[in-house]
Amino acid sequence: MEVKYFRLIKTIAVEGNIANSSEKLFLTQSALSHQLKELEDQLGFKVFLRKRNKWELTEEGEELHKLANNVLNSIEVGFNKIKTLQENSKGTIRMSMECYSFYQGISAFLQKMWMLYPEIKINLILEGTQHPISKLVAEEIDIAIVTVKPQIEGLTSTKIFEDETLTLVHEENELAEKAYLEPEDFASQHLIIHSFPMETVSVFEHFLKPNNILPRKITAIPLTEVSLDLVNSNQGIMCLPKWGLKSFNLPNEIVFKRMGRSGLIRQHYLVLRSSDISKKYITDFVTNFGESFAEKAGR
Repeated sequence: MEVKYFRLIKTIAVEGNIANSSEKLFLTQSALSHQLKELEDQLGFKVFLRKRNKWELTEEGEELHKLANNVLNSIEVGFNKIKTLQENSKGTIRMSMECYSFYQGISAFLQKMWMLYPEIKINLILEGTQHPISKLVAEEIDIAIVTVKPQIEGLTSTKIFEDETLTLVHEENELAEKAYLEPEDFASQHLIIHSFPMETVSVFEHFLKPNNILPRKITAIPLTEVSLDLVNSNQGIMCLPKWGLKSFNLPNEIVFKRMGRSGLIRQHYLVLRSSDISKKYITDFVTNFGESFAEKAGR
């Protein structure tokens, strides 16, 4: 039974006559009478008793009227829920990451989100990169990507993927012949990083610092293209996960070397305030981010 018939029954029952009902339904009296006759022919019983001053529901019509109210109320509730979901799907997300390499591979994800969720605006807060968790607690950002799960009340963490940081060296560099690199191998090298401080550099914080090793020279270069040129001319080495370099054409002379026998594996966590979990635009972001980067960082 079509929804229009439920609206027809409810309107006539409320208005009591065909003239007022036709105005409410934006139909001519002839069209309304035709629809009612069509419905009664389908049902096989009269819905209304036609009287001069007021149309009254038959017994069968009364039951149909109750059904019409239930159906139309359910439809209204459903559409209100959909409207609420749509409103909750709108929002702005401020985001920072502790590792600059993340910014290399996020453009494709941002484009995907713009296409799928045009009502969600994503702002990258670069100044929050060095201290994303403190920025999150201070409500200066909404999402932080970190490699150490914070144990802070009021924050929720989700492991999104793991990757391996590798060292890029020129094939003529002395390190190119080694099966894998040890921390002491960096002592004689010129290490190229994205930016200071060193505490934000994964290879230093998790590989060199625990072994009290400091490279011979450290240079901060924010442009990956320039860093790759220096590595390609054998003037330094750099460390990045492979997924962070997928958008670059790497020269054949550059080789990847594992750090340590088992590799330098990093866990990545998406952290947000627990109070934001119920926001639909946040959950849409989290779900898509995890899926996109799990695929990107597959080793």
